[in-house]
Amino acid sequence: MADPDPKGMRGGRSGGTSGHLRRGRPAALALLTALLTCCVRCAESVKQSNIVLVLVDDQDVELGGMTPMKKTKELIGEAGATFVNTFTVTPLCCPSRSSILTGQYPHNHEVRNNSLSGNCSSVKWQQGPEAEAFPVYLSKQKYQTFFAGKYLNQYGRKDTGDVGHVPPGWDQWNALVGNSQYYNYTLSVNGKAEVHGDSYEKDYLTDLILNRSLRFLDDRSPQHPFFIMLAPPAPHSPWTAAPQYQKEFNNVQAPRDGSFDKPGKDKHWLLRQPVNPMLNSSVTYLDNAYRKRWQTLLSVDDMLEKLVKKLDSMNELNNTYIFYTSDNGYHTGQFSLPIDKRQLYEFDIRIPLLVRGPGIKPNQTIKAPVLNIDLASTFLDISGVNLSTVNVDGQSFLAQMAPSLRNGTARPFFLVEYTGEGNLTNPTCPKLGPGVFQCFPDCVCEDAFNNTYACVRTLDGKQNLQYCEFADSESFVEVYNLTSDPHQLENIVKKVDPTILQAMNQRLIKLQSCVGDSCRDIK
Repeated sequence: MADPDPKGMRGGRSGGTSGHLRRGRPAALALLTALLTCCVRCAESVKQSNIVLVLVDDQDVELGGMTPMKKTKELIGEAGATFVNTFTVTPLCCPSRSSILTGQYPHNHEVRNNSLSGNCSSVKWQQGPEAEAFPVYLSKQKYQTFFAGKYLNQYGRKDTGDVGHVPPGWDQWNALVGNSQYYNYTLSVNGKAEVHGDSYEKDYLTDLILNRSLRFLDDRSPQHPFFIMLAPPAPHSPWTAAPQYQKEFNNVQAPRDGSFDKPGKDKHWLLRQPVNPMLNSSVTYLDNAYRKRWQTLLSVDDMLEKLVKKLDSMNELNNTYIFYTSDNGYHTGQFSLPIDKRQLYEFDIRIPLLVRGPGIKPNQTIKAPVLNIDLASTFLDISGVNLSTVNVDGQSFLAQMAPSLRNGTARPFFLVEYTGEGNLTNPTCPKLGPGVFQCFPDCVCEDAFNNTYACVRTLDGKQNLQYCEFADSESFVEVYNLTSDPHQLENIVKKVDPTILQAMNQRLIKLQSCVGDSCRDIK
């Protein structure tokens, strides 16, 4: 700090004892002022950081899903860290979002799929895991919390609390009733129904949730940190782009490389049933979906830009962590499956993750594996919560982003699990019988009751393996060496050393029953 009175201070120092006594009160006052200034600056230096999470719906990273996100990649990824090995622990919206909220594997929060019978936004969920989700802890840390967008697929049902149910921990609540929509939807706004139509200026959901978050930032108390979660519908169906973007990417088609339109040889029966090669009608359909998905993402890209500019104008950008990710990946023609998620392959389980914030050096590419169950731990770590007091299966990755802030370790093994959905009757595709789901007109079904599996994955530099077991009458097993076969074309279960299979099986058994620390300590 600059000396306010250099000459006076020098005179006092050279004036001997009498000068010191003569200037005693001002010196004491100056010392007190300096101490108070230090205290204020110390308080400022440990000011809790703000957190923003943008969670999109069904955005792949393996098939070019981040290509439209030029502003996001520049403002978040280039300004911070891009994680290139990020996985969802279950490739479907509701169980994945439940894992993000709780920091737990599905076998612990018990949300299995998108159905109410699968525990999606059920009363059991509300009374159990939701009551201990990360927003509850952030609220206790004096965070001002804001939510807008898609929450859970069955949220807002009359038999599970209707729109009046506002999950604990949220100060401002703007949640979509049901699954993703862009127009003609209902929101629960702090527990009251708000019905929207089809006006772009008033109703387009991606823009609406951005605008409400900007209003929240204007109205918040600057004395406390904030947590904002924005969950736009893009790029989920029905793929309704903003008017200004509906002609973009008209010459783009889904990638034809890798496993596109390949037969599901030696795979689970659900992968063996699609028509191969695909019918022209299916290819046309998936290409159209691919383009529209990209078009919807342009509004999300605008959202990130406007949010960053707003935080910058408020002098909060440098004290705010911004996370960008998706709930699961997606496929468009891989192994002749037209469009969906739910499968164990890289295109469905790998997700984007970009983060910027305090202590994160720009232009980092981080290869350590990170899971979506790690988000909750990371948020709580940033907020100052003692993680040993929280019931989570994930771990904070603050260390990977900013090593000076924490000590951390990368996990050698992790779990991916999914419980299939099916219908008891199947009039659209009788040849496959009952128990299938998400069927296309040409009798290709994307899911089934026995599309229920658990996989152990390792990605530690020495080996890149995936071992999966199905809960079906075949007890089917799939094993892939992703170093030599990144597109998972060859199931090598019959070629692998049996001792390796046995070791992976034992790890899978442990992971499927793990809780808390035991989920992070699998050797």
